[in-house]
Amino acid sequence: MEIYFPPSVRNFVPKRFVFSAWVDHMCFGYDIVHAVRPKLLVELGTHNAFSYFTFCQSMLDHDVDGLCYAVDTWEGDQHIGDYDESVFDGVNSHNREHYHGFSYLLKERFEQAVHHFADESIDLVHVDGTHTEEAVTNDFNEWFPKVKPGGVMLFHDIASRREGFGVWRFWENLGSEYQTFAFAHGFGLGVLRKNGHPTTPNESQLLRLLFESSEEEQQQLREFYVHANRFHELRRKLGSAKFGIAHKQRAKLRERSAEQEAK
Repeated sequence: MEIYFPPSVRNFVPKRFVFSAWVDHMCFGYDIVHAVRPKLLVELGTHNAFSYFTFCQSMLDHDVDGLCYAVDTWEGDQHIGDYDESVFDGVNSHNREHYHGFSYLLKERFEQAVHHFADESIDLVHVDGTHTEEAVTNDFNEWFPKVKPGGVMLFHDIASRREGFGVWRFWENLGSEYQTFAFAHGFGLGVLRKNGHPTTPNESQLLRLLFESSEEEQQQLREFYVHANRFHELRRKLGSAKFGIAHKQRAKLRERSAEQEAK
């Protein structure tokens, strides 16, 4: 594979880190925004917004002049269960603090929100709602016309075979008429590019590797992102360990100070 050294392994430090099944694709999410540079980005199914804020941070870090929309009821679904208003409150607070002016939260169902967007207007869509085959098929049918020619759709959980999950079956049945790429690690992430985008000399390296490289290069790209996320995991653990050591050192200094004052 050609030398590939994307921004996620050079200077990406997440502003908000929460528990999420999307953590395995954090680096790719950051890099795909840098590659596509979307004028319009939409996420369907946001929950605690780990993936969404990864996209937003990349927009901000790379001076992408575009708008982001997160669509969710923030009430839960059949797979993650119900949750209270505190989840939305936390997402809304972080959004206002860091991404006001270009990021908007739409508290609606997907079939309602789709009417806010014109056909062939969206550059990047992330689909991560209810994970049944029927639900994701409906999401695809409703939102695919909204994607620009050459635009990208991401589908989370294409490798999950948990009870009730059918994204994997939807992905397998897509057929060969689309340009696709699949990450199998974690819960899986499918990448689809809508036909109609002419290849240009200025196309990003990541898009070329995803859709125009050899099978060997594509496999190397998959392995790269497994290692990239492992790198970030180790860096977080190292940071936590350093914080713990520093905290203990400060506590000891306070104890010694208190002992000296007592004398």
